[in-house]
Amino acid sequence: FDVTFPALACSILSLDAMDISGEQHLDVKHDIIKKRLDSHGNVIEARQDGIGAPKIEKPLQRHGGRLEHNETYCGSCYGAEASDDDCCNSCEDVREAYRKKGWALSNPDLIDQCKREGFLQKIKDEEGEGCNIYGFLEVNKVAGNFHFAPGKSFQQSNVHVHDLLAFQKESFNISHKINRLAFGDYFPGVVNPLDGVHWTQEQPSGMYQYFIKVVPTVYTDVSGHTIQSNQFSVTEHFKGADIGRLQSLPGVFFFYDLSPIKVTFTEQHVSFLHFLTNVCAIVGGVFTVSGILDSFIYHGQKAIKKKMELGKFN
Repeated sequence: FDVTFPALACSILSLDAMDISGEQHLDVKHDIIKKRLDSHGNVIEARQDGIGAPKIEKPLQRHGGRLEHNETYCGSCYGAEASDDDCCNSCEDVREAYRKKGWALSNPDLIDQCKREGFLQKIKDEEGEGCNIYGFLEVNKVAGNFHFAPGKSFQQSNVHVHDLLAFQKESFNISHKINRLAFGDYFPGVVNPLDGVHWTQEQPSGMYQYFIKVVPTVYTDVSGHTIQSNQFSVTEHFKGADIGRLQSLPGVFFFYDLSPIKVTFTEQHVSFLHFLTNVCAIVGGVFTVSGILDSFIYHGQKAIKKKMELGKFN
């Protein structure tokens, strides 16, 4: 995939994937690159999430004191520790611990790790920016969905929710452009219907949904090389936030389902006899058309000559 969000900053955009088998991948970061974009769509910075760590300057230890030079760093998880030996050494670790508990992180500035890493400052610095997110994601061959949404995702009472408290915004602009979306490798003649699709949000908030039917496809070329890939068809739907009802999670959702039918394309050489038949048909067609043109020109010229002779006699 390669998707551009002109009004969502990279620091708040996350990718989740889940399917009917129960498998979940929340806040996916591997094999994914994010590009920060300014208001004109120019690239500010490209980065891979989760790479590198901030320098630790006397951080707060679990026991409440500051790190001494002979101590090993072990940060507090602020009540979300699963066991007595758990350490949360970064803002991401604290958010992950809270996610596992099903808690929302209401004020990251009260968390030493987040304050030290400038978590909220990073969000403020990137306000008004856009984000281009691209990479690839492995999904199981069962029905499921993956989605781009603002906030940190977690499970609460078996419901998938996103923690949006840290961003202090009432609505998010999920306008987007899909530069490329494919299920599998490219093969000659494939048409991905979502490539180049652009959608602009006009309502204050909502969820944009793509319902995709994936058709397994096998392409075999002349030399016998086989490409196992997929084609897909799609329908689109926007689910707005209705007043008085539970607000839908803002984001762009791709719901996919696999077709039980497989399509096979086989590339073959045309037989010599077929080629010879085609050549004969072309030669015969050219000869016939030439004969019609010749006859038309001959009779036309003859009629003109006759008229000219009659004119002379008169």
